[in-house]
Amino acid sequence: MRLDFYTLDVFTTSRFGGNPLAVVLAADDLDTARMQTIAREFNLSETVFVAAPSNPAHSASMRIFTPNEEISFAGHPTVGTAILLAQKKAGDSPEELDSIVTLEQKIGVVRVGVRLRPGEEGFAEFDAPKRPQDAGALPPVEKLAAGIGLIPSEIGFENHRPRCFAAGPAFAMIPISTREAITKARVVHPHWESAFEEQGIVGAYLYTRQCIHTKSAFHTRMFAPAMGVPEDPATGSAAICLAGAIHQFDDFPDGTHKRTLEQGYTMNRPSHVIVTSVVRGGELETVRIGGQAVRVCEGKIEV
Repeated sequence: MRLDFYTLDVFTTSRFGGNPLAVVLAADDLDTARMQTIAREFNLSETVFVAAPSNPAHSASMRIFTPNEEISFAGHPTVGTAILLAQKKAGDSPEELDSIVTLEQKIGVVRVGVRLRPGEEGFAEFDAPKRPQDAGALPPVEKLAAGIGLIPSEIGFENHRPRCFAAGPAFAMIPISTREAITKARVVHPHWESAFEEQGIVGAYLYTRQCIHTKSAFHTRMFAPAMGVPEDPATGSAAICLAGAIHQFDDFPDGTHKRTLEQGYTMNRPSHVIVTSVVRGGELETVRIGGQAVRVCEGKIEV
């Protein structure tokens, strides 16, 4: 059996930037083991398998795999898959198109708004299926610093301190004092396992206010080696969690707050994730993740 596949670079407008994604279409007859084998073959941070939806009113169902395991939700697969499906449905239409792509995922149904404009890369934005929740304290800063190859004084800035946040997957939110420090961070075994994996945390998301671009609010990095992702060029699910940390520490007033996160620069894959937080009554009501994606290649895979 031969299935169509596409690769896209997500959270970028330039090929070979952003976070690469593989999308395999018409995967209805593949079992879980085969999907995992194919994801390992692509060896990208995530591979999506698209199938017919269980509800005919929806656009498609999708399953997401890292090279090591299936996950219930991720941001860049949601953005990339929605843009690809909207483009395929639109065909060669030269008109501006706005559409809703409804995706059945393990975490639930995710509705994605897609904007297609002639001469531009597609843009997609979705409401996070779960709001970020403070999931508790992390190990002492000395232990965290050892796990990422830094010294304790390089962790934390202003009133920001390490916390665990979850919006489905749980991430360690690690504020870093300077861009110089975040650039030299790395996974240090076995300290990493003791600081993070033994706590049941998916990955560590490092962030600092010191950015490369003036339009960016935070410069970020994400490590998740246990999932087969030594470092991720752009992480939408972790960006959702960061919105929770920002709201907690920066105490956003009521209203809509849009921030751009830059990631992937140490990997030579610059990425930009747009995070919109909606606060009402002092509570974080909604988090939206948005970004663009560009197709890179397409073909058929023997399965």
